[in-house]
Amino acid sequence: MTSVVATIVHGYRDMMDNKSDPRVREWPMMSSPFPTIAICLSYAYFSKVLGPRIMENRKPFNLRSILIFYNLAQTIFSTWIFYEYLMSGWARGYSFRCQPVDYSNNTLAIRMAATCWWYYFSKFTEFFDTLFFILRKKSQHVSTLHVIHHGIMPFSVWMGLKFAPGGHSTFFALLNTFVHIVMYFYYMIAAMGPEYQKYIWWKKYLTTFQMVQFVLIMSHQFQLLFTECDYPRSFMIWIGLHGLLFLGLFSDFYKAKYTGGKSPRRAISSRGNNPGACMPVLNEDNQTTSRHKQNGVSSYATIYNKEYNSCYSNGTNNGYVANNNASDKKLA
Repeated sequence: MTSVVATIVHGYRDMMDNKSDPRVREWPMMSSPFPTIAICLSYAYFSKVLGPRIMENRKPFNLRSILIFYNLAQTIFSTWIFYEYLMSGWARGYSFRCQPVDYSNNTLAIRMAATCWWYYFSKFTEFFDTLFFILRKKSQHVSTLHVIHHGIMPFSVWMGLKFAPGGHSTFFALLNTFVHIVMYFYYMIAAMGPEYQKYIWWKKYLTTFQMVQFVLIMSHQFQLLFTECDYPRSFMIWIGLHGLLFLGLFSDFYKAKYTGGKSPRRAISSRGNNPGACMPVLNEDNQTTSRHKQNGVSSYATIYNKEYNSCYSNGTNNGYVANNNASDKKLA
């Protein structure tokens, strides 16, 4: 038993000390995977146990102003990360066919590694998506798959940053941050109220945009199965499988929402609560809102009651989901 433990410890130290990128070793959170693992596990515990327990006997919070600010901040943050990915490689000669990792201390190589670190950090800021669900007492939408997806992303990105901070698979992060720019901008406009609804008529195309993203990610990653490239194959396969999984989820939602299949709610309920990563979109069901009127005038949540529908996305939520409780008179 002692020899087995010694072998495991030796293998771990060899991997951390000799097989990882020494340039990032002293960066915040990068010397060991355990801080990231601890945060991810704490997130899962809070999301599924502690958070709902704390809110059990409390009223839902009104987060409208906070959500507007949060989504604006996320839009700006994603825009900056996208710009850095371009300026550190993808607009400076990176090959879409095969791009090895530059492990040198070249200025652009260090800049790319730093950008990967900020992308890793952004996976933690996305935890607030789940927090907003909980504070608004929408814990039923924080499904196990949702928590697993958000919970494993920081560790997945940590692995890439620790061993391959740059190169071929950063195309995934480049696309993902661009999609986040559009998504969080959409969320910000939606959070501003029903009078702004006319400006987000393009929600259907956002879903299509997401699906195109995953097709591009899969195509870009899996081409290395047929090409000799000095890039870690394990990371290529892992990212490609991410794209395949979410393409399937998005395709299912798109069929249900826009091609006459099951209604999104029925499709979702058939899988249990919220199937995981969720993107709020306006619900276009023609349902009466008279029961939600107060003194003959619809409240904010009532007007926007067709409001938000649980659905699939690449893992970000802004805390809004369908108001399934008839007693809800106000968007909290």
